[in-house]
Amino acid sequence: MKLSRHAFSRRSLLKVGAGSTAAFAATQVFSPKRGMAQTGEGNLYSSRHYNTDDKLYEEFTERTGIRVNLLEGKADELLERLKTEGDRSPADVFMTVDAGRLWRADQEGVFTPVSSSTLEERIPESLRHPDGHWFGFTKRARVIMYNKDLVDPSDLSTYEALTDSRWRGKVLIRSSGNIYNQSLTASMISVHGAADTEEWAKGMVANFAREPEGNDRAQIEGAASGLGELAIANTYYLPRYAKDSDPAKQDIFKKIGVFFPNQEGRGTHVNISGAGVVKSAPNRDNAVKFLEYLSSDAAQVFFAQGNNEYPVDEGIPVDAVVGGFGTFEADTLNMNLLGENQAEAVRIMDRAGWV
Repeated sequence: MKLSRHAFSRRSLLKVGAGSTAAFAATQVFSPKRGMAQTGEGNLYSSRHYNTDDKLYEEFTERTGIRVNLLEGKADELLERLKTEGDRSPADVFMTVDAGRLWRADQEGVFTPVSSSTLEERIPESLRHPDGHWFGFTKRARVIMYNKDLVDPSDLSTYEALTDSRWRGKVLIRSSGNIYNQSLTASMISVHGAADTEEWAKGMVANFAREPEGNDRAQIEGAASGLGELAIANTYYLPRYAKDSDPAKQDIFKKIGVFFPNQEGRGTHVNISGAGVVKSAPNRDNAVKFLEYLSSDAAQVFFAQGNNEYPVDEGIPVDAVVGGFGTFEADTLNMNLLGENQAEAVRIMDRAGWV
């Protein structure tokens, strides 16, 4: 279904000042269909920047009659806004990417506990806060991507083995300031402890193909060009190349293979995008309904097909391109530990020279 200009508008944090809560609360994203009884609204602060999510909000409104008001921005900016607004915030739900950011928000007292049998039944325990402060709704695996012309996948095994001298000058990865890498390192701390993780980080730095720069796509493109041989990246980036109309982008996809590390042990590191109910939510019941909807089959299909992510419900089929990467065993480490170990992970990466 196409979105009309009258049915959809998006508020950017750049356009709305921290004190303009009244203006935001009046921003209409999706209205109930004509003739449908309106049962209220919900105010969503989201750092997910995927246009495909628009369909989620539209579907939720069509099902419930609850209007969704959306404010988009970068995660840190939204969190700062929530802190500034305090108990006067109009926000009902805060949604962001990476368990580390969810943990930060929780440490700032943003969330309130939610008890929902629907969420507890549909979302695995490892992908939600132990006390229901937030819930994961999509997964993304942080994998080893390799240049098919330069690497034999039988030589790959674990994240730990990336420090082997055979990969000297061949590994491409983002900076230590990237929260995806902070969470990966935090997971290593949970498994190996701080001392061994620091040795791992030093070994990673020794094997970098270049000083870290750019986003995950820059690492993938670097591996495809031969700048390095291995790229550490989240799975959902790669299918974009296959689906691009540009033949050059499609060629990049054809050059890159996907390897799921640690399949003989704890499993491949995964992270989430997730959300929780804001403690001062003026529309708490609607906020809980929204979270429950995000765990539904319909929403999980939208996530899987719209943004190449893995649904948290393993019964939902993944996108065809993503499915072509194969199946894998995921690490079942509770996502909250990624946040708890985040500060130590940053200190370790700094000491290791991971810029």
